[in-house]
Amino acid sequence: MLSPRQLFLLNTAQTSPSPRLLEIERAEGMYLYDFKGKSYMDLVSGFAVSNTGHRHPKVIQAIKDQADKYLHLTVYGEYIQSPQIKFASKLASILPTTLSSVYFVNSGAEATEGAMKLAKRYTGRAEIIACKNSYHGSTQGALSVMGNEAYKQAYRPLLPGIRFIEFNNLIDLESINTDTAAVIMETIQGEAGVIVPDINYMQSLRKRCDETGTLLILDEIQSGFGRTGKLFAFEHFDIKPDILLLAKGMGGGMPIGAFVSSNEIMSVLKENPILGHITTFGGHPVSCAAGLANLEVILEEKLFEDVARKESLFKKHLQHSEIKEIRGKGLMLSIQLTSFKQVENVSRKCVENGIIIDWFLHCDTAMRIAPPLIITDNEIIKACETIIEAIEAYQLY
Repeated sequence: MLSPRQLFLLNTAQTSPSPRLLEIERAEGMYLYDFKGKSYMDLVSGFAVSNTGHRHPKVIQAIKDQADKYLHLTVYGEYIQSPQIKFASKLASILPTTLSSVYFVNSGAEATEGAMKLAKRYTGRAEIIACKNSYHGSTQGALSVMGNEAYKQAYRPLLPGIRFIEFNNLIDLESINTDTAAVIMETIQGEAGVIVPDINYMQSLRKRCDETGTLLILDEIQSGFGRTGKLFAFEHFDIKPDILLLAKGMGGGMPIGAFVSSNEIMSVLKENPILGHITTFGGHPVSCAAGLANLEVILEEKLFEDVARKESLFKKHLQHSEIKEIRGKGLMLSIQLTSFKQVENVSRKCVENGIIIDWFLHCDTAMRIAPPLIITDNEIIKACETIIEAIEAYQLY
């Protein structure tokens, strides 16, 4: 009889030649547990998904309660479904008044696709500007605005009319003009290795978009829902996007995403043609129920309010000559090392010692720190000690 590992490699499509191959039996809070009972502290939150931790009791209860009522009913936007209504209303209540219309989808990539279509439809323009080293998903449209040629050259031709600028470069903002439908940008660049822009740059970006009638799409798929110490990272820069992208930490572990805009802008998807964006499973009632519970936990427990202090604690205890820099905001951090080989070996050693850590798509010389927001001070200190020990072990090796 084949083992689960053999079946995984035989029947499950692979995305890399060397998957981690951790066989997890269960997860709870900060930890994953394998079949031998070994625990792994999750410092990446399933890639910025489990902001409230794995299987938060209130999220699990919301899933069970909704599963007892109904699952999928019809394509998105046709029936009045209580989980969608409640979650959309709650989101609108914590966002600027100009972000009042929520279109639920299945993922961050689909949110990107919907936002790009919406911007073109509303402005009547074709050009979209993105940033070098950006990441917005892997579907064809999202791939078109990815700022790393190595990951997309095999899939060309992609969408036409895409131009790229340098993130956090004021001079490049002059290339935004009256032919530009939208600028799509991560508020804080994630896969580039966590690059935080200057406040002056973000405010100048907002001003330039206003001057040219260009819509500003801010991607908060990784940085949203308290990860940076604010509910949404754009709050750090005193600006508002025209379209906001959400996913990952949105659903408490359930698959869901959204693009959010004003009622005026979103209304163009209703006609000429009708059904301007269609999704069958977007806004799934169980995912929306989980998302609402997840958001209520973040708000009621004020999880985002202690994030800046936890950031400082990580930085205090991650001191080593091999660490060149620690970048980021809140619990969206990057530990800059020297080489991919070093990162790979340090990460592997951390996993052996019960700490899950990873690197970045566009910056493989740095390690990702993005734990659930519920991480305790003692867990932070233990994680930092394990990382330092792994760096020391690599040096000896």
